[in-house]
Amino acid sequence: MSVAAAAVDRTDELRALDATLAGVRGLVASGAKQVPRIFRVPYPEEQPPAAAAATVPVIDLSGGGDRAAVVDAVRGAAAEWGFFQVTGHGVPEQVMSAAVAAMRAFHEAGGGEGSDKARLYSREPGKAVKYHCNFDLYQAPVANWRDTLYLRIAPDPPAAADLPEICRDALFEYAKQVKDLGDRLFELLSESLGLKPSYLTDIECNQGQIILGHYYPPCPQPELAIGTSRHSDSGFLTILLQDGVGGLQILHDDQWVDITPTPGAFIVNIADLLQVS
Repeated sequence: MSVAAAAVDRTDELRALDATLAGVRGLVASGAKQVPRIFRVPYPEEQPPAAAAATVPVIDLSGGGDRAAVVDAVRGAAAEWGFFQVTGHGVPEQVMSAAVAAMRAFHEAGGGEGSDKARLYSREPGKAVKYHCNFDLYQAPVANWRDTLYLRIAPDPPAAADLPEICRDALFEYAKQVKDLGDRLFELLSESLGLKPSYLTDIECNQGQIILGHYYPPCPQPELAIGTSRHSDSGFLTILLQDGVGGLQILHDDQWVDITPTPGAFIVNIADLLQVS
């Protein structure tokens, strides 16, 4: 088969997946026993093992009343790792668990004509609420085994009716709580740079807020696919809530490091724009 013919075949397969309006979850629900070739990753023969000894710093934001110690911990973690986990952050555990449950309920609900998934399935750039399989489906060399519910919360929040009813209340409350946490982290990061606490918010680093609810359906051949390709985050700050499944890795000193889920913790990522600000 020629390269051009192979490219055409691949495009047809991508379009066929898009046309289902049901993403990877739809493949699993249909009883797929094999990973379609658009998801197959050409792994090298040997994968480097994840680092066993290195651990991502965990910072208690309550600090026992010692703000200077918290600022110092944030400074060290941001400089050395670019990642850290936070506890004592003030976001109620029930808000966190409700958000995870709401995302799972949306992704595991049925698809098909008239469903929330079919209504929201879109690749339109300006939409505040949309559901899709791989935002870069037609550009990436390999599709990730992942679906995403995308919510642009700020600066122009969606109407309540735009969100699926099954997860609406939980995600609006979660967005509010995480926005407050983000503002607090921007204060600590400002201070860690030797600046006044309001510096990063004064230059409007906190004006946007997007929630991405990723879902990784069970894979019939997990050795052939990948949930998320190697990447960096393009914004100012990512605040990530893991469920208990795990699988997240970060690159540190040329070694992949597992981030084991910590109950009640968020993972904070110093993203690209903040690094160059």
